Amino acid sequence: MQRNLNIITRKAERRSCRIFGKVRYLTKEVDARILDMSVTGMAVEIRAPIHAASGSRVQILADDLGTLQGIIRWSHNGRLGIQFDPNSNARAQVASYFRFFHKEIKPVLTR
Repeated sequence: MQRNLNIITRKAERRSCRIFGKVRYLTKEVDARILDMSVTGMAVEIRAPIHAASGSRVQILADDLGTLQGIIRWSHNGRLGIQFDPNSNARAQVASYFRFFHKEIKPVLTR
């Protein structure tokens, strides 16, 4: 049995990161942590619900990245998948972050 769920996956390479910031939807702003990122989008963990549907436009505010414009593609258990707005300069901002500021995340616990 084959299931075709029509899930669109991110084509660009994801890189783990640990960036703190905020997600703004309309007038509501919540604390967030960026879990992974590529030049086309990011996965974000939010501390409080924002009640935004897939397709909603949001802003991501982070000191390391500046302000990024995006569209919510999925949400599940306090996490959001955000695709960057192709008409914004988000791709250049993310590429610049990876080139100049990003440090690889190392596990906190060792075995």
